[in-house]
Amino acid sequence: MRRIFPHPYLSAMLFAIWLLLVNSVKAGSLVMAAILAILIPLLTAPYWPDRPRIRNWPAAMAYVALVLWDIVVANVQVARMIVFWPVSRLKPAWFTVPLDLTSPEAITVLAGTITMTPGTLTADIAADGRSLLIHTLHTDDADATRDDIKSRYEARLKRIFE
Repeated sequence: MRRIFPHPYLSAMLFAIWLLLVNSVKAGSLVMAAILAILIPLLTAPYWPDRPRIRNWPAAMAYVALVLWDIVVANVQVARMIVFWPVSRLKPAWFTVPLDLTSPEAITVLAGTITMTPGTLTADIAADGRSLLIHTLHTDDADATRDDIKSRYEARLKRIFE
């Protein structure tokens, strides 16, 4: 079974996403979803020699819910800033977030989380992989924002991946 589905979660996700994209559960859609769910993981398997292991699935699901909630809240906050605040009131800032994470996958998820949340952007990762350069649209205290990222996201990712 592992030979046909080297990445079973990826296969399941590809199958579901294809059906959502075509918005149809007809025979042709099911066949195409199955073909994609089998072929894409098979063709990409050589590029995943050391697959990341999720150590704590309940924590991963809670993390996804937290990030989705934060994205919704940040959308409202950024929209309010753009529509109602004068530009002079915004306090954009650049700051670095030193990383305790060592897993490249966890660091990538953290960088993606920061970028997906409106109002913040991961601009760069240090050459040694030990810190991220972040830009924020508005903050009164860059240190507090950094500490919030570390406690809200990084600590959870550490429990999930390491």
